[in-house]
Amino acid sequence: MAKNLRYRSLKGFRDLLPEETRLWAHVEERIRRVAGRYGFGEVRLPIAEETALFARGIGEGTDVVGKEMYSFEDRSDPPQSITLRPELTAGAARAWIEHAVGKSENLSRWYYLGPAFRYEQPQAGRYRQFSTFGVELIGSERPEAEVEVITMGRDLLGDLGITNFRIALNSLGTAEERGAFREALVTFLEERSDRLSEESRRRAATNPLRVLDSKDEADIEATADAPSILDFLGEESEAHFARVRELLDRAGVDYEVDPRLVRGLDYYSRTVFEYIGGDLGAQNALGGGGRYDGLIEEIGGASTPAIGFGFGVDRLILAVEAAREEPLPDPAIDLYLVALDDAARLWAVGMAAEMRGRGFRVLTDLQGRSMKAQMREANRVNAARVAIVGGSELEREVAIVKDMESSEQTEVPFARLPDHLSSF
Repeated sequence: MAKNLRYRSLKGFRDLLPEETRLWAHVEERIRRVAGRYGFGEVRLPIAEETALFARGIGEGTDVVGKEMYSFEDRSDPPQSITLRPELTAGAARAWIEHAVGKSENLSRWYYLGPAFRYEQPQAGRYRQFSTFGVELIGSERPEAEVEVITMGRDLLGDLGITNFRIALNSLGTAEERGAFREALVTFLEERSDRLSEESRRRAATNPLRVLDSKDEADIEATADAPSILDFLGEESEAHFARVRELLDRAGVDYEVDPRLVRGLDYYSRTVFEYIGGDLGAQNALGGGGRYDGLIEEIGGASTPAIGFGFGVDRLILAVEAAREEPLPDPAIDLYLVALDDAARLWAVGMAAEMRGRGFRVLTDLQGRSMKAQMREANRVNAARVAIVGGSELEREVAIVKDMESSEQTEVPFARLPDHLSSF
């Protein structure tokens, strides 16, 4: 890293250079491919929303709203509180209501891919600006919707070559059932307050379900015999969860029921799930989601069932790197034009424009270097072939084309150069 830099990227923010974005483009292409197989269409949502949307939709007591949002007042009169989106489900629900999508289609299949922002301690795979891939399936209350979404996430991981993962599954029931469970859990946690970490004692007062999600060994031991949400489910919620499991079995999806899985946002209800693993060590949650049947009504729409998931793309990238035995190959350059003098450089500019117009990947020397330096550069950029042109070649209107792998050389007339490359 250069010394005495006047400016550096902010803590938790980072640059992605071309050698890194190749893998990102590969992952994003697989994401779009899987989304297309399931009939999901892309939505692009604003990066900033009214702060109240997240406070109401996500929940005032959550860590996201309480500690992690980037919020500020804009220049309107009176000022309005604006927040850089910490997640995208609330914004998707807002867009679905604002554009009255439910009037034109009974079922909406949306996906998105883009940045989000949370002020938290950076670590491997977690940044203050991070990229997220998510889907929202809006309009179905049936258990088949859960299976559709969970299976899609499993297929994505498989397409990316990530096989070392498991799917955790739970049900949070209805708002009333979850409320009854919350009361029992609060009583339980109060009795064990002296055994909990400082963070879990704070959560016990604001968002007690998150205590069950703690990775602290003392918290895990203290809550080993905590009440189970599954004991608070009514008949309808039990039947729904049983049907989800039956359908997952039929679809060939392996999963584990985990009563401690609660997710971190208030809008979840009934089925919740996580994809865990990917050889990432302690921070091993690749993504997850659940049903949020009350969110759209909570932020001003009609009562509408919905379910979705989100994956942190930064963490997916780490999992893909851990799973791959070899890095992605460098993108091949079809032809590097080696020009030996100014007249040849003039020719190279015109030929490069013609061949790029035909779809070839072509590079030319932009620094006036020697033939030897240009050949080194052609090798560095993984050019399949070079075309060497100097004064003699210009007079005869031929290029010396060299295959960089076999070292075979052929004289090719200028007019036949595009067709010559097309033959390979």
